[in-house]
Amino acid sequence: MLLTDYFRSQRDLTWDYARQCGVEHGVIRLPETKDFNINDEGHWKQVYKNFIDFGITPVVIEPMPNELHDHIKIGDEKRDEAIEKVIKMFPIMESLNIRTICFNFMAHIGWLRTRSDIKERGDAYVTGFDIKDFKPVGERITSEQLWNNYEYFIKAVIPFAEKHGIKLALHPDDPPLERLGDVERIMISYENIKKAISIVDSDNLGVTMCQATYLMMGEDLYDVIPKLADKIFFVHFRNAVGNKLKFNETFHDNGLINMSDIMKLYKKCNVDVPIRVDHVPLMAGENQDLPGYTALGRLFAIGYLKGILEST
Repeated sequence: MLLTDYFRSQRDLTWDYARQCGVEHGVIRLPETKDFNINDEGHWKQVYKNFIDFGITPVVIEPMPNELHDHIKIGDEKRDEAIEKVIKMFPIMESLNIRTICFNFMAHIGWLRTRSDIKERGDAYVTGFDIKDFKPVGERITSEQLWNNYEYFIKAVIPFAEKHGIKLALHPDDPPLERLGDVERIMISYENIKKAISIVDSDNLGVTMCQATYLMMGEDLYDVIPKLADKIFFVHFRNAVGNKLKFNETFHDNGLINMSDIMKLYKKCNVDVPIRVDHVPLMAGENQDLPGYTALGRLFAIGYLKGILEST
């Protein structure tokens, strides 16, 4: 496994902590400012240089830029223009040797939590979801529309992903529910994920194994990881307790998943891909600026992951 961490494009404290923890590779979020042109190679090179100069080599793009992907998922009048821009990203990624992009197909509502103040060990705060607290948002979209939009997108981009050696890693819906209000969801089970990555026969279409989301689906990780092993392009290393209707994140060593044992399973299945920690607690002395992505919580999580990687 290749140890990485998640980095926003503008330097913050998480950059320093990750580098001080020994992280040398990055999962990067591209700038979302008006002065960043998603198809300008020069703009990409400047972002890339900022990371390289800091000692971080970008290897994964996450997420697929929302300014494009939102139109693709709902299939509106800007969809084709957005797909063309995605395709034009691939040769730039190839030139920088960034070979993986993590994408999802959650329309209108992305990953969602209803609380960020659930107390965990030592009164650290974690995020959580409870369907009873969900307040409907987003325009109606059906599973049929989503499947049609997904197929349209995949068939359009995969030939170019193959040409430029780019891997598309599909993230499951989080939470993995059939609907949230009037917004239906489709990437909610192993069977649906398998269907999604089988729409085209390509070595360049696979999954992001967000292991706690698969667990919340009700899937057995010891069953689905071996089945998906050759299609796992990227791993989100996170832990949780509960079920898809009501769950919360935990410290990485305090959830339902035996993290050391699951790492042994990845290795047994020859899964050797970028991996990063995800959704960390808010620890004492921190402010809740971005729930799940605070800086101090990552210190424990990265150290824990690094120890597991080195011991299995």
